[in-house]
Amino acid sequence: MKSNRIFLSGRITALGLAALLGFNAPAWAQLRIGNPSGITGSVAAGVKENIEGARLYFDAVNARGGVNGQKIEMLSVDDRFDPKVTVEVSRRLITEQKVLALFLNRGTPHSQALLPLLAEFKLPLVGPSTGAMVLHEPVNPWVFNVRATYQREAAKAIEHLASIGMTRIALLETDDSFGADSAAGALNGFATVKQTPVLQAKFPRDKPDFSELAAQVTRSNAQAVMVIGSAGNTANGVKALRAAGSRAQVVTLSNNASDGFIKLLGEHARGVIVTQVFPNERSVAYPLIKEAQDLARAKGLDGVSPAMMEGFAAAKVMTEGLRRAGPNPTPVALRDALEGMRNHDIGGLQISYSPTDHTGLDFSDLSIVNASGKFMR
Repeated sequence: MKSNRIFLSGRITALGLAALLGFNAPAWAQLRIGNPSGITGSVAAGVKENIEGARLYFDAVNARGGVNGQKIEMLSVDDRFDPKVTVEVSRRLITEQKVLALFLNRGTPHSQALLPLLAEFKLPLVGPSTGAMVLHEPVNPWVFNVRATYQREAAKAIEHLASIGMTRIALLETDDSFGADSAAGALNGFATVKQTPVLQAKFPRDKPDFSELAAQVTRSNAQAVMVIGSAGNTANGVKALRAAGSRAQVVTLSNNASDGFIKLLGEHARGVIVTQVFPNERSVAYPLIKEAQDLARAKGLDGVSPAMMEGFAAAKVMTEGLRRAGPNPTPVALRDALEGMRNHDIGGLQISYSPTDHTGLDFSDLSIVNASGKFMR
């Protein structure tokens, strides 16, 4: 098996899976949470920013003495963006590392693959980095989302395009559960504005060839195209569209709301619309944003990205859940503590859960990449 990577205390250490799961943590690291995600592969850029944002908050909490006198240890393991590997490493994190929860994993098929594991071990998944409707409805007792659904984002984006006069919109979607779920939201948006896509086509999740799809988009005379896919695949799709001569407005979803995605787009970044599920990362009117910016500057970082804010917000929710679970938390106690959270302010945004609602937040917005390679609202 290829080696996986674990991020501990800001260090990156390449370890084999067996070595990883035999890691002897310091005696103080009693609050362990497992973070299986695509540290390598087509989503690596955004995942690394998710992890950086979460660690920004956890490090600050630990510097103040931790939670109920115990420090939080996040074990970040590379699942290579492969659902089978996600389950494999997660099972070992649960059974051998004794994590209290899984946290901030990336991917819709990957999160779906974890659901039986959560039920088997009665252990929560907090802040999955996906807006899949299957994690929201019906409510899963072990899943606690900290973001809006992809369907809401996709519908809002289509409605925006129609509102600025676009009537010829194409839809390209990755051929997996994430693509199907997000496309359903886009089609709801089309229905709302009484339109249909001029082209709807799928592409494989692994190593797609966009040349023919780009030619189809060009022939359709699309004014805009929504690309539903990972950061790497979406960037390659945009490059193929431009190479085929299409000048269509490109819009994609918040799974690509990272500085890394902008870098992947390169010269084609300007003008790409990306939906967002957190406030503007430069809007210090939100205490959540100001806190993250202050902590980032204290670490010598230039600022925070949308993907970092997703990790930061999820870390705040996880920390509050651990605090409420008491000095000797169990996975079940953590689950119960989270479900009892009502109108908890994480910095200008209110988090609420109940037995009938595990969405947490429902914020949704649009951004566009400017000439400087920054998201603008």
